Amino acid sequence: MKNNNLKRNIVLGILFFLPVAFLLMLYPSTHNYDPLEIVDEKVSELQLFTSNVEEGIQLENHITILGFLGNNPVDHAIAASNLKELVYDKFKGFKKFQIVIVLPKGSEEKAKLLQKEINNYDDMRFWHYVFGEPNDIKTLFNSLKTEEALDETLFTDHVFIVDKDIKQRGRLDDRETREIERKEVVYPLYSYDCIEVAEVKNKMSDDLRILFTEYRQKRKGKFDSSSRRAEDLNTTEH
Repeated sequence: MKNNNLKRNIVLGILFFLPVAFLLMLYPSTHNYDPLEIVDEKVSELQLFTSNVEEGIQLENHITILGFLGNNPVDHAIAASNLKELVYDKFKGFKKFQIVIVLPKGSEEKAKLLQKEINNYDDMRFWHYVFGEPNDIKTLFNSLKTEEALDETLFTDHVFIVDKDIKQRGRLDDRETREIERKEVVYPLYSYDCIEVAEVKNKMSDDLRILFTEYRQKRKGKFDSSSRRAEDLNTTEH
C-alpha cells in the first residue's frame, strides 16, 4: 500500500512540476525576440498633404501602415480589403496605431466610394486618407526604402510600416530557417504585398506584434535592442 502511495505521489509530482519547468524554460525567450529592424531613417512627414479629418494626419508618434492606392482606389479594393480585414481589424485597438492611404488631390469622392466598399459598419476612426499633389506623393514614396515602384496612376499594392519616430521598419534578412542553414544570399523585406494574403496575414502581422512589443517594453524599461536576426546577417556577411 505504501509503495502504491509513493508511486502515485511521484507521478503527481512529475505532472505538476513538468509544466512549470517548461514555462520556466520559455520565460527567458519572451525577452529575447528579434526587434523589427529600421530599414530607413528618413521617411518624409505629411505636412504637404490634406486629410479627411479636421485635426490632420501625421506619422510622428504613431505606428503607421502607409499605402498608395493611386487615382482610382476603388480599382484596388481587393488590396484595401485585405489590409482592412487582416491588419486593421486586428490592430485597431492598439494605442497610436493607424492606417494612412495616400491619394492624389481630386480623388476625395473616390476615397469615399472605397470606404463604402471595404467598411462593414466597423469602427474606422484609425483608417485615414491623405491627399497630395503627384510630385509630393512621389517625394514621400521615394523617401521610403523599397524595391517597388509607383505605377502611372501613383499606385502600388505594397504597404510600409513606419514607427513613431518616422522610421521605416522591416527585415534586413527575410530568409527562412532552411535558407539560412543553406547559407543562401541574404534578401530584405522592405514592404508587404497586400495581394499576397499569406504575406499580410503572417509576416506583416508578426512584424507589427514585434513592434508593439518593443514599444510596450520601452514603456516598462525592459526593452533589449539586441537582435539575433541582425547578428545572423553580420555573421553571414563576414
